[in-house]
Amino acid sequence: MPENIIERAPESATVEAVVVGAGVAGLYAVHRLRQLGFTNIVGIEAGDGVGGTWYWNRYPGCRCDVPTIEHSYSFDEDLEQEWSFGEVMSGQPEIETYLNHVADRFDLRRDFRFSTRVTEATFDETSERWIVETDHGDRFVAQWCVMATGSLSAPNLPPIDGIESFAGTVVHTGDWKFDFHPVG
Repeated sequence: MPENIIERAPESATVEAVVVGAGVAGLYAVHRLRQLGFTNIVGIEAGDGVGGTWYWNRYPGCRCDVPTIEHSYSFDEDLEQEWSFGEVMSGQPEIETYLNHVADRFDLRRDFRFSTRVTEATFDETSERWIVETDHGDRFVAQWCVMATGSLSAPNLPPIDGIESFAGTVVHTGDWKFDFHPVG
């Protein structure tokens, strides 16, 4: 079993909404759905923590390439006032710390299933509901499915001739923790 998979019993439930991803957009989606009155939300996140890109990208020197304030939330004035970034263009650890702060402050983790990947999301025309299945054997049925996976959610290896037979280690900025061996 892969290292980040947490053993738990499969869930089967009808919920109001499923949010896929616990990055900047996924955390906000759960928060906003709650503001709209949703009380039965399931978030699904492949990582074992929140942060999205700022969780996965941990390579040395990883930092924001625009003023970090662009990656902060403006939906809550108290949150804006209580948090101050230490640099104009912060490093990955500080941004991930901020997103963890937001998740804790608004109790967002309680709705997420971490170390869980969506294996299928199908819209059933008859019931007008999404059926979302995971690698844990979960099956969630929901009227709404928010794909908050972002444009940087999957490492993209370039089409280099011979990469499929390369026996060495390949590292990728989008998933610094993984040791990728294309063959075997």
